[in-house]
Amino acid sequence: MEPNNAFMKWNNLFLIFLFFGAFRAQVLQHVEPANWWAGMEHHQVQVLLHGQEIAKYKVEVSGLQIIEEIRTENPNYIFLTLETAQKVAGTYPIRLIDKKKEVARHTFTLLERKPQSRYRNSFSSSDVIYLLMPDRFANGDPTNDSEQGMKEQANPTLPGGRHGGDLKGVNDRLQYLKDLGATTIWMTPFLEDNEPVYSYHGYAQSDLYKVDPRYGTNDSFKTLVANAHQLGLKVIKDEVPNHWSSKHWMIQDLPTSTWVHQFDQFTRSSYRTTTQFDPYASEADKKASADGWFDTTMPDMNQNNSFLLTYLIQNTIWWIEYADLDGLRVDTYSYNDKAAIAAWTKAIMNEYPNLNIVGEVWMHDQAQMAFWQKDSPLGALQSFNSYMPSVMDFTLHDAMMQGFNEKEQGWDQGMVRFYENFTQDYLYANPKNLLVFLENHDTQRFNETYPDLANYKLGLTLIATTRGIPQIYYGSEIGMRGSKAAGDADIRRDFFKGAVSAERTPEQEAYYQFTKRLFSWRSSQKVIHEGELLQYVPQNNVYVYFRYIRPEKAASQDPEVIMVILNNSSKEEEIAWSRYAEGLHGFEFGKDVLTNQTFDFEQKTGKIQAKTAYIIKLQH
Repeated sequence: MEPNNAFMKWNNLFLIFLFFGAFRAQVLQHVEPANWWAGMEHHQVQVLLHGQEIAKYKVEVSGLQIIEEIRTENPNYIFLTLETAQKVAGTYPIRLIDKKKEVARHTFTLLERKPQSRYRNSFSSSDVIYLLMPDRFANGDPTNDSEQGMKEQANPTLPGGRHGGDLKGVNDRLQYLKDLGATTIWMTPFLEDNEPVYSYHGYAQSDLYKVDPRYGTNDSFKTLVANAHQLGLKVIKDEVPNHWSSKHWMIQDLPTSTWVHQFDQFTRSSYRTTTQFDPYASEADKKASADGWFDTTMPDMNQNNSFLLTYLIQNTIWWIEYADLDGLRVDTYSYNDKAAIAAWTKAIMNEYPNLNIVGEVWMHDQAQMAFWQKDSPLGALQSFNSYMPSVMDFTLHDAMMQGFNEKEQGWDQGMVRFYENFTQDYLYANPKNLLVFLENHDTQRFNETYPDLANYKLGLTLIATTRGIPQIYYGSEIGMRGSKAAGDADIRRDFFKGAVSAERTPEQEAYYQFTKRLFSWRSSQKVIHEGELLQYVPQNNVYVYFRYIRPEKAASQDPEVIMVILNNSSKEEEIAWSRYAEGLHGFEFGKDVLTNQTFDFEQKTGKIQAKTAYIIKLQH
């Protein structure tokens, strides 16, 4: 039979087409960001091109002006700065040319920005943040527990291994979080972490534009956020600008020698972040803190490199815009290059003026933490402004880990610890925008330190009714325990079945129901969200404070007032109402919002049960 010459000719052309298509793909291995949006404040976009020796090629961009074109000492990179101002949504091809021949092409796309995207709402003191670790929360799709190409495969029997939780597991339990009273979800990092061991925590990210395939896909995260929004839930992303994974493709092929901080031998951070503001600190000590690697697998990024800083800024903006995020939490904020992280934060806030961002500043002194909050008068003493709206109240957490175990009050013990913490609020530019918490993924479990419901009620009532934004950690609401001394895995236990009411024990149910009642009540309480704080020096280990809105700001001529009583004493205490006359504002009665117990303030005294929390709505 004679061969079909026409068919053979077409087939050869097709194979040639496939060959050159594959060649193009190999030439241009990465383009980041791959797209942008029309109408952005950040309209001059730095596009990173990466591929084998691509610096030898000419670059052409259709429809967008090239403001700057930089080739570094590594011939595998080209940095393009493109002007997108006044441009409409559409495609703008980027081409690599070799002697008038196109060797690679990327279709750079400007997308249409959502209306009001720039002025999106964010989380605030009216919210309750629920912190979870995707790998340990819920396994919605067992088929992605292990993925080809990922160095670490699932091993649920290994405490520090991959256990199989994923984004679908979170998505499937959004209603659970809504019912509990949470309003905002904070997940520890879910981007690709391709370290060979201990990768589940996600803080060593190996690709900043890609969801870890063991959690899902970029699209599945975007869907998760959209579904959360439909339920009235917000989602904030955990950002890690200080360090990347040692397995990041860019760390394996550095764009410039100054992309990361490098030393003759491995140098770990000293963790002495007080050197960042110490007026007497040596340059050597500053460098040891800010430039040392966070761990052997986490190279310290040199944000003083302008290309890297722009890359980090754009990556954060990209995720906010792509997924419609409601805010950010920033890991190891005070470990970053001080001026550079302030520039990063300011750039994000310029793009999203209403966005809230909370920084992890793990220090044990209020002045040291306050230094890092936006518009801090302490920062101003050194002509520094971080532009970071919120920080985490670690000194309150320190008090949490001690105060409730001290059943007899000393001069600086027991409930006095909480009182003294709040006396330092004058140091903060905005104490109402601090994150308050019992525990998180790096600390001892609260229920391990205090393995009983009474202390949980005291602690949770405190963070739910004081100033600031309350944050709870997954599993706390069912009494989950875990010892930091036993290792990180013990404070990050699997929660997969915790959301199923039929499988909760009576003890777990008691924790859950109290949490739900408390946060359900809090959700509508403007006096808690926005009110002033009036506190009294604790006596006999009883801490009393008021949240109130003045008459001129209240819905009626009377002030709105909530009285909170936390009795940490091991016995019933009798308190004289006259001592609290200033806070009672002339109200005669009050009713506990959780138990409906009535208090008559016209009586001289009231009896307060041992180890009990009261939230009293004042009434005439």
